[in-house]
Formats: sequence, C-alpha cells, structure tokens
Amino acid sequence: MTSALALPGLFDTTPPDADHPPVGVPDGSADGWVPAPPPADPSSSPVAGGPARSATRGATARAEAPAAPPSPPPSRTVVQLLGAARDELRAAQEEDDPAERFRSAHLGALRSAAAVLALRARAKRSSRPTDAWTLLASVAPEYGEWAAFFAAHSATRSAVEAGVRGRVSQRDADDMVRQADLFLALVTRTVAGRTR
Repeated sequence: MTSALALPGLFDTTPPDADHPPVGVPDGSADGWVPAPPPADPSSSPVAGGPARSATRGATARAEAPAAPPSPPPSRTVVQLLGAARDELRAAQEEDDPAERFRSAHLGALRSAAAVLALRARAKRSSRPTDAWTLLASVAPEYGEWAAFFAAHSATRSAVEAGVRGRVSQRDADDMVRQADLFLALVTRTVAGRTR
C-alpha cells in the first residue's frame, strides 16, 4: 500500500475563492477539483418548451436525467486531523530515539482515528468516558482490528510520555511507524472516497 505521506491533495486546507467557486468535482488532487465536462453539442440541446431532437435523424430523444451532485468535500476538521496525523508520522520517521519514534507514530494513528470519528460519529451522551479506540471500533467496525492493535499499545505510549524510555526497542518503534503509516493511508483513502 502506498505510504500515507505520498497521498497529498486532501491536506490542502486553502478555502476556494468565495467569488469564484471551483467548477467540477473533487478528485483528491492538489487543488482538489477537476474541470467540469464541456457543454453538450448545441445541435442536440433541447429547445425551450419542447423535447430534444436528434441532429441526425430528427427523432425525439429522451432528455437524460441530470447527474447527482458530488458529495461535499470532507469537513475542515477532518482534513486538519489527517494533516496532524501526517505531521506526527513525518516526525516519527525523522526521529532517532526509538521511544520518541514510537510515541509520535502512535499519536499519528490516534489523529487518524479522530478523523474517522469526526467523519462518522454522531453526538451521543454517555455516562462514562470512552477511549478513542473503543469508540472507533463502535462507529467504524471495519477498523476494529486496527483499533485493537493501537489500543494494545496505548499504555506504552503513555509510559513514554511519563518519561519511561526503556520499554521501546528500535524494532518496536519501526513496527509502530509502519502500522501507523498503513492506517493513515487507509483512512485517507476512505475519506477521499466519500467525496466522490
């Protein structure tokens, strides 16, 4: 699977020009839009008040139903969370200390989960607090195995943040970076897919 850091486009948070909104459909590219298709041949355009006629045979043609409008792009919050996840992952890949690599990668995965929750979760009142990984498995069951994996390593990240460094080996850090990268790429593709 492609690295999440090689999937730009969704992270461009520059708002479109309000006076000249983009015309077309979202495609996940750097500017986020592809041009709309050119207008139909005028000779086959319907005449006001009458049916469309074929230019070649003069037969009445049934007007095509208009295409459904594209889904709106993901919210700015979702895009910002994915951008934060990508920044954490980049920091993890550049870090030499295994404990810090592990911490940054796991935090990047947590930001990715938060993006899914922002996209899917509905406001619910709960009497008890729920951690992000349990909530992720609840609102997006397809990410259940990912949630279980990262939840199992949450205590290690907490220990690193508390100053305990000896629990993380170089291999542990590398594994966490790799898994966080795969998870972010999957979430990014899922979010991009909802805009089509």
